[in-house]
Order: sequence, then C-alpha cells, then structure tokens
Amino acid sequence: MTNTDKPLIAVTMGDPSGIGPEIVVKALCDESVLMNSRCVVAGDSQVLAEAVKLADLPVQLYEVSEPSEGVFERGIINVINIPVLNAESFEKGIVSAASGKAGVAYVRKAAELAMEHKVAAVATAPINKESVRAAGIPIIGHTELFAEITGVKDPLTLFEVRGMRVFFLTRHVSLAQVPGLITRELIVDYVERCKAALNQLGVKDGVMAVAGLNPHSGEHGLFGMEEVEQIAPAVSELQQRGIQITGPISADSVFHQALQGRFNSVLSLYHDQGHIATKMVDFERTVSITCGMPVLRTSVDHGTAFDIAWKNQASAVSMIEAINVACKYVQSGNLS
Repeated sequence: MTNTDKPLIAVTMGDPSGIGPEIVVKALCDESVLMNSRCVVAGDSQVLAEAVKLADLPVQLYEVSEPSEGVFERGIINVINIPVLNAESFEKGIVSAASGKAGVAYVRKAAELAMEHKVAAVATAPINKESVRAAGIPIIGHTELFAEITGVKDPLTLFEVRGMRVFFLTRHVSLAQVPGLITRELIVDYVERCKAALNQLGVKDGVMAVAGLNPHSGEHGLFGMEEVEQIAPAVSELQQRGIQITGPISADSVFHQALQGRFNSVLSLYHDQGHIATKMVDFERTVSITCGMPVLRTSVDHGTAFDIAWKNQASAVSMIEAINVACKYVQSGNLS
C-alpha cells in the first residue's frame, strides 16, 4: 500500500487532563498505525508536545490547517491546533471544566472534517462526562455529540473485539428500566438498522443473534415472559422480512458462540450484558464503533484514567486498535 492509498484518519486528543494526549502520541508511533493509516490529530499542540516529552518519543509535531497538508512520514505527528485551553496552567488528573470544553472542541473539529470528506474516519481518545458537564455542555458523551453534528437521531453503538461484534438495544438506563424498554417494535427497528450498519461496514454475510434477557432465555416463561412476548415474536417477524437472524439465545452462551464465528454479530439487550462479554475477552482491544451515520467513528473503550494520567503509565493498545479498526472498515465498507 502506497502512502497516498492509506486512509486519512482524524484522531482526537481527548480530555487534556486525562491519558488521551499520552496514548495518542504513543499510538501514532506504533508500527501498525504507521503501516495502515495517515493520521492527523485534532488537539492542542502544546499539550501534545508535553506528552511527547513525557513519553520520550523520537517525534516532532507539525501543525497543519487542513489534513491534506500533513507530512505523513515516520517521526512526524501532524496536528490541527485548537488552542481553546490554557496549555500552560491546565490541571492534570482531575475533573476540569476547561478540559471538558477543550475535549469537546477537538471532537467537533474532527467530526466536521469527516462530514466535509476531508478525512475518512474519526478515532477518538476518551473525554470525561463529569468534565463536560462541569463546562456547562448539555451532552452526555461522544455518541450524543456525533448525533448532533451528523443529524442522526440515534446512532448505533457497536463493540468489536477479536472479530466478535456486539450491538446494544439499550445503553445508559438503569437495569430496572430495561425489561419495560424491550419491545417487539424496538427490536425490529433496531435490528433493521443494525443490519444496514453492518452492510455499510462491508459485513454482508452471516447471521445475527439476539441475546436472551432472563436466565436460560426465560425457559419458555418460567423465569420471565420477555422472551415469549417480545423477543421471539420480533425475531420471527424479522425472519419473515428476509433478515438472517436467530434467537433469543441464552446470554451465557451466545457471546461465546459469536467469538467462535457462528454469528456475525449479537444484539445485547442492555449495557453491561454486552460490555462484560466483550471486555472479558480482551479489555484493551475492545473497540467502540459509532455507526449508522455518514461518519465512521471508532474509539477506545476506556475512560480518562485520571489516577494514572500524566505519569507515563497508560497503555496505547486500545488507541492503536481503534485507529486500525477504523482503517479496516474504511477500506472494506461503503462509507463514502
């Protein structure tokens, strides 16, 4: 692959107070990232320079106004400088309104570049929800921010690790609310959008599985009626529409089967059901993908880790994986 054939990826710096700057500069020195992609960072040049010094990396920063101006050579990190932060006095390792505001600004810039087709995808370092809230920004996180920017009402969250893909029917709601949210109509609508998103990513073959909610998928009503009254009828309706899908399959086995390649994806019914399944496989290499939008966004699936921030202790494995997964789907999918 020639240098110009490599996908151009916008990488956000993340919350400056957290591990984002460190893992970004480390990731952009990784051999697989250099081999697979051309990257430009949306962030703060001074903060990134400090992270480079912290990690003792043999690289130089090169400021550009547009991604196309980048010098994509080993030893160069291209940066679109967004100086919304006082880089000389920002507080490290704590919740900070200033850092929350800055982290969101980097995401907005990267998303705008993708919407303008100046980059092929966006890979994001972590922001902190408390810091964003402290900044007075009424957005929960990355997904909601991309929804606002792209105009997509409800983007899909997809986790991927070692070829296993997991969608989430419900996400940030209490466990007590989940059973009432699982309806035939919601499952049908969600699965159709999931299948369209997989097609957009170039995943056209294979069967999707729906996880059960209750132990042993309810044992035909012995342990709950959600499978009988909502989930199984939804799967039947989807099958009648020609969608390759099966379920409900007990959650204690469906993820293992997906990891073995039996299913191309699994629909998890609630947040922790799918999070635990993916992160127990490989915590660092679990990548979060926001799809169903005109923009592809991948992300590390960990937080800002204030406890180890700016101590040169953070692993860049998840950031590396996020960039490489973005490259894979840009090249195999239909994202233009």
